[in-house]
Formats: sequence, C-alpha cells, structure tokens
Amino acid sequence: MAHYVGPEGKAWDGEHTTPSGLFKEWGVKGAIAAVAGGEKIDLYREISGGGTVLPIAPETEEGLDILRHSTAHLMAQAITRLYPGALFGVGPSIKDGFYYDVLFPKAISDEDLPAIESEMKKISREKLRIERAVVTSQEALERFKGDRFKTELIKDIGQETVTLYGQGEFWDLCRGPHVPNTGYLKHFKLLSLAGAYWMGDEKNTMLTRIYGTAFADAESLGRHLKRLEEARLRDHRKLGRELDLYSFQPEGPGFPFFHPKGVELMNKLLEFWRHEHKRRGYSEIKTPIILDRELWQRSGHMDYYSENMYFTEIDEKQFAIKPMNCPGGIIYYQTSLRSYRDMPMRVAELGTVHRHERSGVLHGLMRVRCFTQDDAHIYCTEEQVEDELKGVMDLDKHVYSVFGFKFNVELSTRPEKAMGDPARWELAEKKLQNALEETGTPYKINPGDGAFYGPKIDYHLEDSIGRTWQCGTIQLDFQLPEKFDMNYIGADGAGHRPVMLHRTILGSMERFIGILVEHFAGAFPFWLAPVQAKILQVTKEYEPYAREVEAELTRWGVRAERDGRDEKLGKKIRDAQMEKIPYMLIVGAAESELHSVSVRSRSGGEVGSKTWGELKDIFDAEFNPIGGHR
Repeated sequence: MAHYVGPEGKAWDGEHTTPSGLFKEWGVKGAIAAVAGGEKIDLYREISGGGTVLPIAPETEEGLDILRHSTAHLMAQAITRLYPGALFGVGPSIKDGFYYDVLFPKAISDEDLPAIESEMKKISREKLRIERAVVTSQEALERFKGDRFKTELIKDIGQETVTLYGQGEFWDLCRGPHVPNTGYLKHFKLLSLAGAYWMGDEKNTMLTRIYGTAFADAESLGRHLKRLEEARLRDHRKLGRELDLYSFQPEGPGFPFFHPKGVELMNKLLEFWRHEHKRRGYSEIKTPIILDRELWQRSGHMDYYSENMYFTEIDEKQFAIKPMNCPGGIIYYQTSLRSYRDMPMRVAELGTVHRHERSGVLHGLMRVRCFTQDDAHIYCTEEQVEDELKGVMDLDKHVYSVFGFKFNVELSTRPEKAMGDPARWELAEKKLQNALEETGTPYKINPGDGAFYGPKIDYHLEDSIGRTWQCGTIQLDFQLPEKFDMNYIGADGAGHRPVMLHRTILGSMERFIGILVEHFAGAFPFWLAPVQAKILQVTKEYEPYAREVEAELTRWGVRAERDGRDEKLGKKIRDAQMEKIPYMLIVGAAESELHSVSVRSRSGGEVGSKTWGELKDIFDAEFNPIGGHR
C-alpha cells in the first residue's frame, strides 16, 4: 500500500492511482493538472509509491502555463485540418500567451486567423481526450517520417525515449503536461503573425509564427484583450511617427533617427539625469566608441559576448566597437594613481554603445543596435560597498517616482557561464542581499541570471497600464578589478584592490523614451514636453501679436510654437490636441486689444482669458524635477 497526502493534509492509502482519482476521493475540484513528487503531471497519469500530490488550478501561474501550452496544441490541430501538409516547429507557452512556428503549404495573413480560431472552437467542443505516450526515439522518427523539423528535434534530444501527446488525429513531440481534454480550452484569442527562423538561425527556413493568448475564464481574457488594445493605441512606434519624435529607416535597421522634437525630449531627460547625478557626487566622463580588441579579450567580453559585438580594422590592427562602457571606465580609473582618500569614486557616462541584435528581435526603440546607456561605475573599498548600494537604490527610487512608476526588484545570482572565484560571488550576492534587506526593499531571487562578472539587482518598472519593463540594474563586480589589476593606495601605504559597482538607472535612453511615450500615451508632463505651448492665431491679421507672444514665451524659457497656417481655428485646436500639447494659447481681436491670451489646457479644457503675468504664473506653477518648478 502507498500513502498519498494531498491539500489540507488529506490522505489516501492504495496502490497505483492517478491524480484525478485522488482528487475525486478528496473532493478537490477544478484542477487541470497536478504536482506529484515535485513534478508537474497530467491528471490521468498513473503514479505509485506515495508522496504529496497537489492540484494545479487553471487560474494559477502554473495552471495558465499548462492551459496556454495546451491551447498551442489546439491551434496546431486546427491548422492541420485547414492546411493539410503544414509542418510545425516549436510551440511553447510564453508570458501572457503562446505561439507556434508553422511552415504553411501556402502563405497566410492576419485575415486567416478567424478561420483558425473558429476551427479551434469546434475542436474544443469535441472534448477530445489528450493522451500521453512514451515511445522510443526510433518509433518517434517513424511516426514523424518526412517532417524535417520534428526529425531534427528528436535527434537533438538524443535520448532513447521521447514523450508524445495526442488529441484525435493530431500528435506532437512534447514533454507536457496538458489539460485532460480539449473541452478545457474555451477562452482564447489568436493575436498576430510574425516571421521566425527555424531554431532562431537566419540561415534556416523562415516560418510563420502565430501568437495567441488563453485564460481560465472569459472575464480575464476580456481584461487582457482590452489592455492589449490600450497598448496598441500607445505603441511608441505609431506615436513617435504621429508626434514627429523619431523614425526608423530601411537604410539603418536598428539605428533610430531622432527628429528635432525627439532630441528636445532626449535633452530634457538628460538635463534631469545630470542634475540628479551632480548633486549625488558623480563626475561625468566620455570614453571612445572604438577600442583595441585586446581590451575586450582581457575584460572577458570576447569569451562571453563576442556574438553581440561589431569589429573593425584600423592600420591593420583589430578593434571592437564597444557594446558596454565598463572597460573604458577602467582605463580612465587607471590614468592616475588612486588613494583611499579618493574613495568612493562615482563616475558617470552617457556612453553610446553598439550591439549586434538579430533583425527578427528589433522592435522600435525597445530593441535597437545603437543606444545610449546612462551608465555609471562606482569604485570603492569593500567596507563602502553596502552604503554605495543604498545610495544607488535611493537614486533609483527617486528617479522612478518622478515619472510615476511603481517597481519591483529582483536579485539575480551567479549564472552557469560565469568567471571568477565562486566564493567571491557568494560574498557579492550577500552584500546585495544585505543592502536590500536593510533598506526594507521587497525582492525576489532570480537564480542564475546575473552578469558573467557579478550578481545584480534589477528594477522592473510598472507602467500606467500594468506592463513591466526591466530598466535599472546594479551589478557588484569583484572580477574586472582583478582582471585589470586595478589598485588604490590604502591608509597603510600598501596597494589594495577596489570593488566596482556597475549601474544604470534608465538603462538605454532610447528605450526609456519609448517606455515614456507608451506610459504617458505621448501626453508628456509639462517639463518634459518637446512643445509646451502652441500659439493659435485666429487669422493672419493677428500674426504680429502672435509673434510677440511667441517671443515673450521664448524669453521665459517656454518651448513654444506658433500655428500660422491659413486654417480654421477649430482645426488648429484639434491638431494641437492630437499633438498632445500641454497648453494652447489663442490670440484674436480681443486678446490683441487687451494684451492677453485665451488659454486652453490639455488636461482641463478651457481655462479662460489670462494676462501675460497670469500666464507666467500658470507656467511657473508647473512641476519640474529640477528645482521643483518650470
């Protein structure tokens, strides 16, 4: 007899059984899979030997993962019915959904998705039992004979047996687990198409990737689709074009073009960044974009990051275009003999870096090949590390609050591919953990996701519609000071090794601008807006006064534009609203005579007639993180 223990201490003694049988015995309802012996398994899989058996509910994180994976199989089955001869790559669940890579016998478009979705609903109503089979690799190769993708996967797995899952006429290579039958899959939506190379290799066949989402109930699906629609309306690529901030050109894939208004936005962001760093004791440097290849060999980047780097040759010597600023910062450190009295040294750099990203992952400003890192390196003694960590964490918290971001924090530990002494890694992780706990910062452990030279704290920002973005990072590094033989003279007159903190607050300036565009839906706060006020002259007759207003606003330091087009006032107002200008200033007969302006606010609508002095008071009352006013 085997002894099984379930939720709330429920027990059952018997021989072979299934989670489904146990849950029925215990009165547990609503499970779609189970955890037995620490392994996620199907409800109808036989277990023996006793132990803990727990249900997996569909609305949990584990449950949604299974539900979405099963829905990917449901979609694949629908495709085989509608497109005989289609071949399938991989079809995993992902955050908020799933995808499947498919080689179709003929091209399809977004217009074909409703038909696939309709067939999926039909299969769901059939309530086909989802079966698991363990077969030899040879048997699997026979079953998928002629399917080059499955054949390659089976050979890559390289095991004597593999697991298959089937529902009706459709079978696939899969580890599982899955829901018991297709009737469990009711609340789903197919979203979009994209191209994807087989195994992510540009030399391989291009497949069609179909993205979808699935939830445990209709209400959750509806909320998610509504959020996706809101995200579509906020898409920074669309808004960047409409607001004339930046563009993406075929002559420079992955290299964004910033227009005058985009540069104005960037400059205000940089002004704020420099203000905050200066008052916290940072010095700013600028290091070269191209440096000797040997430097990157020494830093370890050639071993761990070379596939993402660009290289060039100068005077028959090999150079690298920097993907990171760290080695340049180290060279600066070594230009002088450093003393313990110099510590801590806080050195910031707005460094332009280049990284080779595959064309398939490029995405507006969010994933580019050239960007500006708001980098800084802090060189300090081992005793100063935790205080410096707390200082950076305080800066992070302040900067994110200015933009209205909530955030959560992860501590990422030693990856499998790492350099240096594991004992030093353990010490570095402990110091990061101490700083988090002593400041009362809630955090999660993200095992194995540290940089190759040190563990890190990552900040994930939550935007106005609930999406999260990884931006800031603080990395604690004992390795590069060792690699570069960095030293300072201690109070004892002897040489000592400094500790190096790498950190960014915003991450990539370009990506952060993309995040801000979507967070504010293009309606930037007054201090950040590229154009803060639009002067709308009613007719050409009032142009002289409109120009006078424009000149006065410029003298105040307000970024103003005049709309001198020969258009009706209503159209000018609508256009200014579409441009998301914080203030519209209307000038006509009454305003010219009274030396005033009629003010409309983006947020509050009609404000009324204001004298120049009253208008200046309105602008001066606007919050500015540099000084607290305009």
